[in-house]
Amino acid sequence: MSIRNGTRALRAIDRHTVAADIVLFTIQDGSLKVLLVRRDRLPFRGRWSLPGGFVRTDESIDEAALRELQEETNIGNVYLEQLYTFGERDRDPRGRVVTVAYYALVHWQQFQVRGKPDGSAAWFAIKRLPELAFDHRRIIDYALERLRNKINYTTVGFQFLPRQFTLTELQRAYEVILEQRLDKRNFRKKMLQLGILKGTGQFNTNGRQRPARVYTFAEPKVIKLQEKGIIVPF
Repeated sequence: MSIRNGTRALRAIDRHTVAADIVLFTIQDGSLKVLLVRRDRLPFRGRWSLPGGFVRTDESIDEAALRELQEETNIGNVYLEQLYTFGERDRDPRGRVVTVAYYALVHWQQFQVRGKPDGSAAWFAIKRLPELAFDHRRIIDYALERLRNKINYTTVGFQFLPRQFTLTELQRAYEVILEQRLDKRNFRKKMLQLGILKGTGQFNTNGRQRPARVYTFAEPKVIKLQEKGIIVPF
């Protein structure tokens, strides 16, 4: 390759920008929600979008994702799983931008969401999303499909719950994600057979209903099953 051709190739590479976007799911008020931030600059000023931004030259893509999440929402110390790479030519009007998307599941009470000074970070129900910037609706749909697929064979759904919970709360989390009712007896039987739940000896009383046993996760067993992958068809 000649020096001239090599220079042209480098210039072509320079025109490709890498970004990181994060789909952060939670369950709140009985709904599956995603965290969005309102854009304060062009393009798509005023529209809602996923937290994220361009990758700096002195950081990895993983580092950029965590930094952008912290800067835009005040949420940090979250385990992010790489989702997919979106690289269509016309996805960003500013030029060729390749986005590496991540997703994470959190319990909403564990984090205090705080956006920029105008308070432009908020949870939105998946079924009532506003008009989004770029192709972020497609990214969310892809993440939702991944979540629903994984919940059938891993313990991924547990990340939505607090440290202590009832079996009813656990089942409700699964039903919200899958958007379907599950048989109570069958669900509880399968969850208890997995050996990943540990009774706390406490009971949750709710009105006139029978007191519900409170559980926590047997973390070593959960980690072991997550590494292997478990089959839990409902």
